[in-house]
Amino acid sequence: MDYVVVDTDVVSFLFKGDTRANLYRRHLEGKVLAVSFMTVAEVFHWAYRKNWGERRIQQMDENLRNYVVLPYDAEVSRWWARIQTERDKKGRPISTADAWVASAAMRHGYPLITHNRGDFEGIDGLALISEAP
Repeated sequence: MDYVVVDTDVVSFLFKGDTRANLYRRHLEGKVLAVSFMTVAEVFHWAYRKNWGERRIQQMDENLRNYVVLPYDAEVSRWWARIQTERDKKGRPISTADAWVASAAMRHGYPLITHNRGDFEGIDGLALISEAP
């Protein structure tokens, strides 16, 4: 079975029923959907910042059960450091969170599905799937 890493934005589109989710359905069908541990942190950070109630937070928790959460390990950290350094040298810094998401994909050799193409372009060896204009 093929795995794909789903970026936080696409997880959000799917959860909210955003029409942009339709752009990615063909890339998700028949795949094992994985997320970085960072995506889990990001969606809950967003929920707390937006003052979601406990019921909606529980719905997100249930939604995340549809994904394999790729955990932290030393190899993910090495990929994170490589990605940060590579992007800095290219004059295209990457956010800490995006580097964690990319490092999870790179560590496992899975493609990354994102609507934020520009956040991840230029990472050598990263298989990127994006339907962003």
